[in-house]
Amino acid sequence: MVTDIFSSMVFDDATMEARLPKETYKALQRTIKQGKHLDPNVATVVANAMKDWAIEKGATHFTHWFQPMTGVTAEKHDSFISPKPGGKVIMEFSGKELIQGEPDASSFPSGGLRATFEARGYTAWDATSYAFIKDGVLCIPTVFLSYGGEALDQKTALLRSMEAINRQALRVLKLFGNEDVTSVKTTVGPEQEYFLVDKAHYDKRKDLIYTGRTLFGAKPPKGQELDDHYFGAIKPRVAAFMKELNDELWKLGILAKTEHNEVAPAQHELAPIFTTTNIAADHNQLTMEMMQKVAKRHGLVCLLHEKPFDGVNGSGKHNNWSISTDTGVNLLDPGTTPYENAQFLLFLCAVIKAVDEYQDLLRITVASAGNDHRLGANEAPPAIVSMFLGSDLSEILDAIEQETPYDGHEKEVLRIGVHTLPKFQKDATDRNRTSPFAFTGNKFEFRMLGSSESISCANTVLNTSVAEELKQFADVLEGAEDFEATLHELIRKTIAEHKRIIFNGDGYDASWVKEAEKRGLLNLKTTPDALAHILDKKNIDLFAAHNVYSETELVARHEVKLENYCKVVNIEAQTMLDMARKDYLPAMARYTADLSAGITAKLTAIPDSDCSYERDSVKTISALLGAAHRAAGKLERDLLESKSITDSVALADFFKTTIIDDMCALRISIDSMESTASAEYWPVPSYGEMLFGVR
Repeated sequence: MVTDIFSSMVFDDATMEARLPKETYKALQRTIKQGKHLDPNVATVVANAMKDWAIEKGATHFTHWFQPMTGVTAEKHDSFISPKPGGKVIMEFSGKELIQGEPDASSFPSGGLRATFEARGYTAWDATSYAFIKDGVLCIPTVFLSYGGEALDQKTALLRSMEAINRQALRVLKLFGNEDVTSVKTTVGPEQEYFLVDKAHYDKRKDLIYTGRTLFGAKPPKGQELDDHYFGAIKPRVAAFMKELNDELWKLGILAKTEHNEVAPAQHELAPIFTTTNIAADHNQLTMEMMQKVAKRHGLVCLLHEKPFDGVNGSGKHNNWSISTDTGVNLLDPGTTPYENAQFLLFLCAVIKAVDEYQDLLRITVASAGNDHRLGANEAPPAIVSMFLGSDLSEILDAIEQETPYDGHEKEVLRIGVHTLPKFQKDATDRNRTSPFAFTGNKFEFRMLGSSESISCANTVLNTSVAEELKQFADVLEGAEDFEATLHELIRKTIAEHKRIIFNGDGYDASWVKEAEKRGLLNLKTTPDALAHILDKKNIDLFAAHNVYSETELVARHEVKLENYCKVVNIEAQTMLDMARKDYLPAMARYTADLSAGITAKLTAIPDSDCSYERDSVKTISALLGAAHRAAGKLERDLLESKSITDSVALADFFKTTIIDDMCALRISIDSMESTASAEYWPVPSYGEMLFGVR
């Protein structure tokens, strides 16, 4: 049963309460819930109990499990064994080993924070995220820091941002008389999209192996035009994969809830129930890892790239974000009368102001070479950041801004026209799948994230920017002589100054680009365009003010992101050259040679034979072969030129324009050959085989 296996591989609260002495358990809870410092003596007791539990579950090793700036997780395994006299061993795990580890910091991306010869770095236990067992190893969630204390990972800044929004939200809540609230946390439910392809097909595609996406591929006769895959019946192999995936995730305490087929053939989605943001980030990293592991056990490969196939939808990650108190109140729940709910309206205004003032940072958090193929492609939100509030909330804000009465609307009952079906109330607002940042009832859905990316960076920016606005609001309200009048004017002024970010229309419509420009909204189309803003003074000041990133840490992240972009595009370009010269061009040369030999043989046997098919095919393929050969040559020359560019910004711009244009030119020629050539000669599985090959 699910209830029997759920969290069975997690050293969770119930397990801690059962295995720890009462005082130790209480002390640890104070650390987890109130942020108190952990007593080393408490850590020793916890470590011993954790070790005993892990050994009972079959674990022999432990690891500090952390999230460096590679986008994936990292782990170094150490066994529990310790020598004893007589050539024997005992199983030990100390409090020091639980609290602190020391991986090689110079071998991970650091943006210049660490040199090759400076190897020391530290991992430190994040007690707010439960330890778990994976593959027979006790995994202890940790942060990752340099020798100088700078953050080298995704989690440290996220935890800092959670502390920042907690501090400022508590200030605001006290003004509304919420004396019982002791902590405020953001919560997230990240929906994860992915593709499944047959491993036999994957193994024949160098582009999938090296880059995670297809760099070549002609469109098949059928794609997603009929919308018949979306929410369709799940195929047996996929269903078996999903069942095992759920079991593995449930054992790890991950609240996997919803699964279905997505729009594109071979595309699927998994959605969890909300949980605290840093735990949600850990769980999403585990989810991606488990998807890939379980898929292989079913003869499948899970593709997490944002755009594995051209011509069909790519994959995103919808970040459902909200703010909750430890008393169980969702601060983004408007209630039944949002017009009269001043506390809700103030928190809503904080989010509106944050998204408007830090739209560049939100765009930066989703910037990657992979996501550049997806954003604005009529399948995902545009690259322009805007907010959707729906008609009801927008009317409320208009009424407040203009200081006019708001009568409100009673919920309309939908009349379906079939008497045996139940009546139900229509939601106050529709959903807008084209909006990058949409209000969906009691949360905001940030839809721009790429499917392969960690959710930590996006939520760090959300938490920090909203914390800044709450701080500004608290500064004004704490010194107000007339609280209600000042509050009303603060809400009204915020709406008037930041309503430009609110857009309830179709984000796919070309007219929105012009409208957004008139409003002064940013349209950062590519990763280099977005990264140009990361070191703007207002952004440096924001993170420094809330102790989330120092300027040094932010500069390092700018460098890491630029370097990653250039490396990804370079790998893709090198892979294209390799495939073109070793696979496609030789195969098509053989094809044209065989066709030419066939013409000679045919005319020898029957002198007046009609050889128009063979001649036209040879002519077409030969022309495309020449074009592909020239395109490959230009790509190779430009890649050689890129090696002489030492400035990282200039290099990223060169890859953004010259190299990507070269890659597009090469792809056009080769994809055109695939549409013309005999399938017998084509050296790799086609789009049709991959997209429809899992049954």
